[in-house]
Amino acid sequence: MHPVCLVIGAGAGIGGTVGSRFADAGYHSVLCRRSDREGLDALVGGIRERGGAASGFLLNAVEPDAIEERVAAVEADIGPIEVAIYNLGAQIGDRALADTSYKAFETGWRLGAFGLFRLASCLLPLMAERGHGTLIVTSATAAVRGNAGQHSHAAAMGGRRMLCQTLNAEFGPQGVHVCHVVVDGAVDAPDTLGRMLGPERFQQLRETRGAHDGLLKPDRIADTYLHLARQHRSTWTFELDLRSFSDTPWWNHD
Repeated sequence: MHPVCLVIGAGAGIGGTVGSRFADAGYHSVLCRRSDREGLDALVGGIRERGGAASGFLLNAVEPDAIEERVAAVEADIGPIEVAIYNLGAQIGDRALADTSYKAFETGWRLGAFGLFRLASCLLPLMAERGHGTLIVTSATAAVRGNAGQHSHAAAMGGRRMLCQTLNAEFGPQGVHVCHVVVDGAVDAPDTLGRMLGPERFQQLRETRGAHDGLLKPDRIADTYLHLARQHRSTWTFELDLRSFSDTPWWNHD
């Protein structure tokens, strides 16, 4: 029986690549994304063609009970969730305060913090009862640095970071590894950075910065996530930040 890795936010960038990496390492990857059934099926099919185990589900994380019902179904139908990856973004782009609507701010919070809270509420007690498990949370520079125009995103990611700290404080001693990953830079991901920039600008960026390792590569991020899931509990990492060698760290900006 394969250990189960649940990925909430399994798009074409970090989430899908992480899910594929875990499947290649012997996990049954349960991949959940909000839309694009065709892309999801292709991702699952590619894993299975390589001899791995995977399942794919469309999941709108802001819908009531959607996360909770998916966790319950995976536990019942596939197996105990050994690793969970919370990879939902909440970036709406740079917006002045006057241009940040109540709805946009609340949606960012629901994706950035409340969705993680819901996943933790239904999953971490199960992991604690079993005495082991790993929750890896993808985060962003906004979790530690509140730049202008990032009111919604910084509030959502800052809440995500603090929630990870409280979850770690409660569940770490019960055998559950909680890890907050600050992705401090641009990621070579078509469904996040690519969507924000548009196809032409994104391709130009890949051919310039990306060609010289100036963009974070999802497959290398996936290697790090797998390492985190395999850490011995005597040396658990709670928080780390990832960036390209050529980027200025969040803590060293003017």
